[in-house]
Amino acid sequence: MKPKICLAIAAAVIATVGVGANAFAELSTTFNMTVSAGAAGCLPDARGKVTVSTVGVVDNMHVEVQGLPKNSDFDFFIIQVPKTPFGMAWYQGDIETDNKGKGVGDFSGRFSQETFIVATGPAAAPVVHSGTFPDASTNPATAPVHMYHVGLWFNSSADAATAGCPATVTPFNGDHTAGIQVLNTATFDDDKGPLRRFNP
Repeated sequence: MKPKICLAIAAAVIATVGVGANAFAELSTTFNMTVSAGAAGCLPDARGKVTVSTVGVVDNMHVEVQGLPKNSDFDFFIIQVPKTPFGMAWYQGDIETDNKGKGVGDFSGRFSQETFIVATGPAAAPVVHSGTFPDASTNPATAPVHMYHVGLWFNSSADAATAGCPATVTPFNGDHTAGIQVLNTATFDDDKGPLRRFNP
């Protein structure tokens, strides 16, 4: 192959890679999570970073947390507002810390300006748990409610107490026996959570 042709092909490849990288940069956003007011006294170094990237027809949310108790389980939620009373919330998944108090979570879904919950009317719901925070047997009707914040909770109130935090029990885990919130996105206004600015 002639040198000029090789150079032309190489230039075309570099240009394509450059366009791809720029396109990806426009299809991702990164924001921080900061320690919640209730955990600031016991976990002052707790913090997190979230990166949301569009991958085809879904989004990937990559979460990195640190400054947390080692070898502990936490529960990650998409929430309407970052601090109490939190508004609507759904359980996105778990994050487990290592022996240095660091953890990583990757979740797939839709995490953008279009993230919302809706109930066009009440319907029967399964009652699986009946403890301190029993399941509702029906849902309330609601117009679309956008969900632009994220939060992280202790999976166990006992783990929270061991870390020197309040041992308050909250419904923010799979069986509704979680501990307090540890991280949130309260540096953003209640109605302008970080997911609102992502509109790929």
